[in-house]
Amino acid sequence: MLKEGENAPGFSLLGSDGKKHSLDEFRGKVLVLYFYPKDDTPGCTSEAKCLNSSIGEIRKRGAEVVGVSADSIESHKKFAGKHGLGFLLLSDPEKETIKGYGAYGSRGIFGEGTLRKTFIIDRKGNVAKIFEKVNAGSHDKEVLDFLNAEGKKLA
Repeated sequence: MLKEGENAPGFSLLGSDGKKHSLDEFRGKVLVLYFYPKDDTPGCTSEAKCLNSSIGEIRKRGAEVVGVSADSIESHKKFAGKHGLGFLLLSDPEKETIKGYGAYGSRGIFGEGTLRKTFIIDRKGNVAKIFEKVNAGSHDKEVLDFLNAEGKKLA
């Protein structure tokens, strides 16, 4: 199980922009890497819209938001377009990155799948914060509170 303070696992995944993205390209920035079960479902839509509504404030703090699910690039493009998302979505159909971050497991009545978890990764590539329990409708406030309180330590 990944813990705060450890090196964030690397990844190389296709994004909603049609390009491959890796953890290394976010070095020097704070990365808000959030995992979610499925595009265009109520909770996932709420979370994405919530984070999107605060994307300007998050970026002012030197952070970038990136979402990850097992959905296809085509699904991500439709989801992002439909809701006007201003951040990157990565596709992990093999669930290697999802599992590497410990964001896969029992979802109760929904069976096994991607869990709603967020990792804040500092500028050096270390996990600064793990949000195990995410409130989809107010997650942006949790993220901003953390960035405001810990911003200087994330360098």
